Amino acid sequence: MSATFTAGLVQTNSGNDPAANADMIVARIAEAAQKGADFVLFPEVVTLVETGAKNVAPKVTGFDADPYLPRFREAAKAAGVWVLIGSMVVEHETLDRKFANRSVLISDAGEIVATYDKIHMFDVDLENGESYRESKSYEPGGRAVVAETPWGKLGMTICYDIRFPHLYRALAHAGAEIIAVPAAFTRPTGRAHWHVLLRARAVEAQCVVLAPAQTGEHMDGRKTYGHSLAVDPWGAVIADGEEEPGIVLAEIDMEQVAKARAKVPSLTHDRPFDLDAVT
Repeated sequence: MSATFTAGLVQTNSGNDPAANADMIVARIAEAAQKGADFVLFPEVVTLVETGAKNVAPKVTGFDADPYLPRFREAAKAAGVWVLIGSMVVEHETLDRKFANRSVLISDAGEIVATYDKIHMFDVDLENGESYRESKSYEPGGRAVVAETPWGKLGMTICYDIRFPHLYRALAHAGAEIIAVPAAFTRPTGRAHWHVLLRARAVEAQCVVLAPAQTGEHMDGRKTYGHSLAVDPWGAVIADGEEEPGIVLAEIDMEQVAKARAKVPSLTHDRPFDLDAVT
C-alpha cells in the first residue's frame, strides 16, 4: 500500500435534475484527476437533491438499473482514479415506497468495490423552522462497511452518522484507517458542529477523515454549509473547501495514522463496563 495520496474533495451544489448532476460528476472526476487527485470524493445526495417522496420517485431507479452509475464507473477508469460517490438515492430493494441513501466506492479499474447505506436518519426540527424526516422516505442501513483501498482500509459513513461516535469506534476496531463522511449538512448545524464533530471523530478513531460536502442554496430551497474537510488523525484540518463549489486537494500521509496511534494507543485500551442507573 502507498503511504501517501492526494484526495480530491469535490464540493457541489447539486440540483434536482439527475442528468445534469451526472454530467457534473463525470466532468469533476476528470478535472480532479487532471489536478493530481488519486481519490476523488463527492458529497451526500450528489446525484439528486429533491424534496418529497412523490418528487423523488420518478427520478430514481433500483441500484442495478441506475442509468448514470455506468458513466461514473467509466469516468473513474478513464481517469485512473478511485471515486467515492458520496451517496445516491435509489429505490430500496425490498420495500415499496422507500429509498436507500447509498454510498458507492469505485476503483480505478471502474469496479464497484463496496456500497454502504446510511444508518442514521436525520429526523429533526431546527430552531429556524427547518424540519427533516428522512425516515419517512428512506430505509436506514443495517451494516457498517470497511473496504480496502490502495492506501488503507476505508470506513464508509454518511452525514448524520457523524453524531454517533460508537460507529466510528467500531470502524476503527475493524481496521479502518481512513473514514469518509460525505455530507449535506444544514447551515445552522454546520456552523455549530461540523468542524468540531469531524475533528473529534478523527481523534477518537485515530483515522484520516475525508468529508466532501454540499454547499449553497439548492433548487428545493435547502441551504447547505459547505466546508469540505480533510482532517488528520491528530485532529488537525488539512484542507477546508470554504463555501464555494469546487475541488479542494489534500495531501494525505498515511504514516500519520500509525504515529497518532503510537502516541496515544487508546484503541487498545477499550474496556467493558457495567452501567448503573442512579435514580
